[in-house]
Amino acid sequence: MINIKEKIIEYITNNNQSPIAYDNLKEGLSISDKETEEFDNMLISLLNEGQIYQTNKGKYAIPSQLGLVAGKLQANPNGFGFLLPIDPLQKDVFIPADSMGSAMNGDRVIARYKNAQTDINKSREAEIVKVLEHANKTIVGEFDEKDGIGFVVPDNKRLFQDIIIPEKYFLGAKPGFKVVCEIMEYPKKSRNPEGRIIEVLGHKDDPGTDILSIIREFDLPEKFPDKILEESKKLPQSVPEEAFEGRLDLRDKRIFTIDGADAKDLDDAISIEMLQNGNYLLGVHIADVSNYVKEGSELDEEAFLRGTSVYLVDRVVPMLPIELSNGICSLHPNANRLTLSCLMEIDDKGTVVNHKIVESVINSCERLVYEDITKLLDKKDKKLMERYADIKDDLFLMRDLSLILKKERTKRGSIDFDIDEAKINLDAQGKPISIKAYEHGIANEMIEEFMLICNETIASHMFFAKLPCMYRVHEQPDKDKLNDFDSFIHNFGYSISGIKDIVHPKALQTVLKEAEGTPEENIISKLMLRSLQKARYSEENLGHFGLAAKYYCHFTSPIRRYPDLVVHRIIKLMLNNKLTKKRIKAINAYLPKTAKQCSERERVAMEAERATDDLKKVEYMQDKIGEKFDGIISGVVANGIFVELENTVEGLVHINSMDDDYYIYIEKHHCLMGKKTRNVYRLGDKVSIKVSAVDIVNRRIDFTLKKNRKNPKKKQKKVDSYARRHKSNSTKQKSKT
Repeated sequence: MINIKEKIIEYITNNNQSPIAYDNLKEGLSISDKETEEFDNMLISLLNEGQIYQTNKGKYAIPSQLGLVAGKLQANPNGFGFLLPIDPLQKDVFIPADSMGSAMNGDRVIARYKNAQTDINKSREAEIVKVLEHANKTIVGEFDEKDGIGFVVPDNKRLFQDIIIPEKYFLGAKPGFKVVCEIMEYPKKSRNPEGRIIEVLGHKDDPGTDILSIIREFDLPEKFPDKILEESKKLPQSVPEEAFEGRLDLRDKRIFTIDGADAKDLDDAISIEMLQNGNYLLGVHIADVSNYVKEGSELDEEAFLRGTSVYLVDRVVPMLPIELSNGICSLHPNANRLTLSCLMEIDDKGTVVNHKIVESVINSCERLVYEDITKLLDKKDKKLMERYADIKDDLFLMRDLSLILKKERTKRGSIDFDIDEAKINLDAQGKPISIKAYEHGIANEMIEEFMLICNETIASHMFFAKLPCMYRVHEQPDKDKLNDFDSFIHNFGYSISGIKDIVHPKALQTVLKEAEGTPEENIISKLMLRSLQKARYSEENLGHFGLAAKYYCHFTSPIRRYPDLVVHRIIKLMLNNKLTKKRIKAINAYLPKTAKQCSERERVAMEAERATDDLKKVEYMQDKIGEKFDGIISGVVANGIFVELENTVEGLVHINSMDDDYYIYIEKHHCLMGKKTRNVYRLGDKVSIKVSAVDIVNRRIDFTLKKNRKNPKKKQKKVDSYARRHKSNSTKQKSKT
């Protein structure tokens, strides 16, 4: 039954006598007895997804036909929430505190518009009538007890209700301890949720408890099951000679790795030669993880569930056990390793004129570090030049090629976001001792360029061979978000060309180039990034907007990303002539599910990584109350301004602390303006602040402004000129077009 889900939805949507009974639906779609089981499963799936709704009389309808809306609940710490509809064309719906029902943050729900007669796209308020799936089976928080009644205060402030814990379920927890509790009863209108403690993590002030709490909050699988560890320990830690058979032997080539100083999972190595015709021969050699992690094995199933390695501030939660990630799969120097190599002949314009994908064996001659190689290439450090005398010519050749590749990528419109990342250093007890912006040197950029061109080459090969592939896609930006961004940058004198048509990434690249070196550069980069779609994995080749690439996939990190492992397996089947029609059909069947799982796990990993960074930033500022810093306004909201310091730490200057005037929030211009003084605070402005308060529980830092603005008349001119500048920029844009 082709597209049975779509047929069910279409039939119910077009049915004039909605809701429709089961028998009538089955008859209308001509479902045979043999197809009944699959049909029933599809109905259950659609009900669980919220695509259709079953009435009290057992009939089926599309939720919108009944004045209902399905989606995901995003709760607010103040008790209300917003429903994010599954239909992207519908706007978010406000859920008042007294209309939340038994739903909690993250739940998939069905809600009823309070005015069912109004056009559903204009109705802005609803009440939850059904929870399709509870997102929170377990909750991490701080335990407390009063008069024999225990309760857990969730770490996630969107879970705004305390969980009641009966005394028999304390599990030995004491006040001040971080715990994991399991929900036994979900909330009701006049009753908090009830649960039982299933794990005591330790006192909130004990070293490591804070990060462990985040690991549990995001349900990261910290430990591998015993059966997985047993399977991985059986793997050899050296490569036997017989494994080389049928592989291209590259052990005599100068091949090496370049990674961060603390990296242990080395999954990519590189080599370079200058050919007689003047072209470069770039080799990207990737660990052949699929040789050890067999499809359908226990190891494979665990890797699929994890989806990715998670790099927290003080530890790694790996996708694969250490015997693989840091052992037999890692491309350590002076060790034979099995690899998949992509050998690319690239001309002086950065075009891949020829390529070959092969199973190979390598022996890396060096384990290089980004910082050292940047010093060597930028400053020709004498000691490093002597230390790496045998490969320095290759390194300079690689630098030249990487610059050519970057120039070509920039020419076609690829967008490079120059956004500061935090490098957080901890002491032995896990306390942050320094935070600074992570420095990306020429060595980092060189490896990035080589991985990008390799991923593009692999994706284009699979596309033109008409073979299955898991692509890394980045779709066209949402027009409304892009228009909002365009309106904002007009305040700084910038505009996006071609905004009324399909925007080319080059138009956004031009904005970043114009903003380069200005105070607002970082802010514009961040807001532009927020206005774009999120990259994801897909079985369809939809292109990559941000890279301005027609074909792109992930191939270069199979130790830490499951999608790369999937691509490796398909390539190896191709190389060994095992991609039969039956195998291709099976691959096409599981790719959509795998792509969805990998995208979801990536999002969880990013959120967890951000949470640990934020936590350590707050801890770092704890002993700096009263100290003064310079920063840039990184956000403006109705209740104040966010200021980002040079070390990437961000805090809020609350509007109540700005007592020199009554400040008005001007949303259109992303600024606060004093009613009397006409002082203006807007995105990108430099300010001086003092640290006034640090709240570790809520991971929040409060700032106060060090001093008030000067020259208010000048600032007033700036605000008054926004409209004139907007008009001027519009005129310029018309003349350019």
